[in-house]
Amino acid sequence: MNTSRLIVLGVAAAAAIGAGLVAKNMVSTPTVVASVGPSEPAIETADVLVVWQDVPIGSPIDGQLRWQAWPRDAVSNGFITRDMEPEAKELLGHSVARYAMYKGEPLRRSKLVGEGQSFMSSVLPAGKRAVATRISADTSAGGFILPNDFVDVVMTRRDDTEGGNGFVTETILKNIKVLAIDQTIQEDENGQKVKVGQTATLELTPRQGEIITVAQEMADRLTLALRSVNDAQEVVGVGADYLVSGAGRPGTVRLIKFGEVSEVGARK
Repeated sequence: MNTSRLIVLGVAAAAAIGAGLVAKNMVSTPTVVASVGPSEPAIETADVLVVWQDVPIGSPIDGQLRWQAWPRDAVSNGFITRDMEPEAKELLGHSVARYAMYKGEPLRRSKLVGEGQSFMSSVLPAGKRAVATRISADTSAGGFILPNDFVDVVMTRRDDTEGGNGFVTETILKNIKVLAIDQTIQEDENGQKVKVGQTATLELTPRQGEIITVAQEMADRLTLALRSVNDAQEVVGVGADYLVSGAGRPGTVRLIKFGEVSEVGARK
């Protein structure tokens, strides 16, 4: 092989190698260099005592409390935190709910019955009284009246006017809140199990407490009439104040005959 042929082959080989390198550089994926900015600061948290399950009003919260991480900026003054009260979970574990609480809600002491206090005295507003009155299934809206409902108290008694042989019915208290109502299991005439309340505890002013106490002595029956929830804010008067004031029932005249006091309907 002569020298000129070797030179031609060398040039061809070098050209082929060069073409291959150019093609490789053209199809290769360019390297992208990501810019690294400043990292987001970590959110500072605090462990907050929360209710892990729904707790109805008046129920113990034993076993329903857990510590949960909470953004420190969102921690309210009323929350209970682990760094301030590390033993709060154990100390408050046997408390009773003054108000209903729901899963994930931070625990507040204002929603618990105070130490040494009964549940009823804790939920009773200042200036109010809790007065119990006996009821039966047919005088309590068929058993549908529950705590926190509002009712009217209706009194039915015999007509004691001269010659009267019927009954007199009137609403003696309006828009009264039910604090509690007991429920017992009984069987109806068909053998079905039903819940029947026998005693309702009502939230009353001292004057209303006197009215219903007198009414229970006078009445043949006291009936609780369930009101709409939309009437809860209605402003009403004291009630049948004549029962304790001695003024006489509206629309009647008090008569004294042979030393006995009675009421008769006023003539128009």
